[in-house]
Amino acid sequence: MDASDIARSETATSTQVVANGGLAYTVLGRAAGNERVLDAVASHLDGAPSGTVDLVIDDLDPVAARDGHDSAVAFTDRLLERFGKRANRIALGCSLGGPVKLVSRVDSVASADADTVAAVERLSREDPTTFGYVRRHWAEAKQGIEACDRNYPQSKQVHAALSDPETTPRTLGAALSGLVRLGALDTWSETVGPTRYDLTAYRPDRGWAIGAAIEAGASDD
Repeated sequence: MDASDIARSETATSTQVVANGGLAYTVLGRAAGNERVLDAVASHLDGAPSGTVDLVIDDLDPVAARDGHDSAVAFTDRLLERFGKRANRIALGCSLGGPVKLVSRVDSVASADADTVAAVERLSREDPTTFGYVRRHWAEAKQGIEACDRNYPQSKQVHAALSDPETTPRTLGAALSGLVRLGALDTWSETVGPTRYDLTAYRPDRGWAIGAAIEAGASDD
């Protein structure tokens, strides 16, 4: 069966083994759900000695686009749960700009931003305290920025936009200050008193890349 026919099919399944290449793969129909995919993975592991098979997930973003972010996270967790002890290695990747919840679970990010990685490493060296706040709270800071309906809020107003925050206004403010230094947003200079953040200058792709760089660094520690 031609690969393009399989891609168009809703139900077709084709398993191929590359002779002497140590590679086996199964092509599923586009309607295959998460458990069907996991069952296909299991079929390749059945009979193989533990720790002899590598699993590679090239990009989790299409799963999120099809079924939602929570489904992609659940799929990833189920994959690690079912095969973490059976596979030699599980390598997970996702596209730049994919769901924030997936970042801490992946090993690589497509089109990694070398400039962002360098900026994160520089902040870690020069101001480890601020870097620590960004490292712990970047995801919640990003969520707060994107949920806030004010253009020039204080940190407490960004914090108020979060539904179930783990941060306090102070710790969130420290993380926001770190994101300013890393180029994800600016402060508003036309004010006195508490710092106000210029969310009109927010760069969501930069914010995501910062998180990806931080999580990639954490996985290497």
